[in-house]
Amino acid sequence: MATVPLVLVHGHPFDHTMWNPQRAAFSADRQVITPDLRGYGTSPRVPEVTRFEQFAQDIRELLDELDVRECVLAGLSMGGQIVMDCYRQFPERVRGLVLADTFPAPETPEGVEVRHAMADRLLREGMRGYADEVLEKMVAPYADAGVKAHVHRMMTATSPQGAAAALRARAARPDYRDLLTRVTVPALVVVGTDDAYTPVADAEAMHAALPSSQLVVIEGAAHMPNLERPTEFNEALGEFLTKVDASS
Repeated sequence: MATVPLVLVHGHPFDHTMWNPQRAAFSADRQVITPDLRGYGTSPRVPEVTRFEQFAQDIRELLDELDVRECVLAGLSMGGQIVMDCYRQFPERVRGLVLADTFPAPETPEGVEVRHAMADRLLREGMRGYADEVLEKMVAPYADAGVKAHVHRMMTATSPQGAAAALRARAARPDYRDLLTRVTVPALVVVGTDDAYTPVADAEAMHAALPSSQLVVIEGAAHMPNLERPTEFNEALGEFLTKVDASS
């Protein structure tokens, strides 16, 4: 049975290494693609993103370069919203969606102000103070020390310019709620029980909106269950990928 390529889209303010446990688990028998988004990690120093949909366009260009015609797209947090935009722009290339710890609604007026203020702060102060403040919301306070160190390292290594540009673009992102009701491929919705950024209720709403989806709530995790509880996350992802493969 042929395996469908898997594209894993990281969140903010991280890089492709947030998917290390998934790459290790799945790359032996399928193509696993873990890009660094524009402005993050080791991505080329091209102009920062100015519109949110540019992230999806970058992914489509990468798929073209790699000659990947169809794939399962998985994203966490901002990465999940980018995955939704990918489906909005090129649904014919998507065989399945994995939406982890994310939400489809547009930014509120208050949220727009907060994102722009944070962008200004990151440009002014750098990433360290922000990383210190949000670490135990990104992952639970009880998370493994090694996981905490990895998450903190990703955040402090992120370019303030790239992070600020993404925050401004994200403030103006589209509303994906209606799009979810028109998704024609299977979807997996995952969330950590203790996620304060995107609570379980958000995941339940996406699950209800999607025509064909499965909801997995992972105990003992906050906003990054793929790192906090990789065994449980990989089990759910593996079962989903097997179903997608079988429908090839």
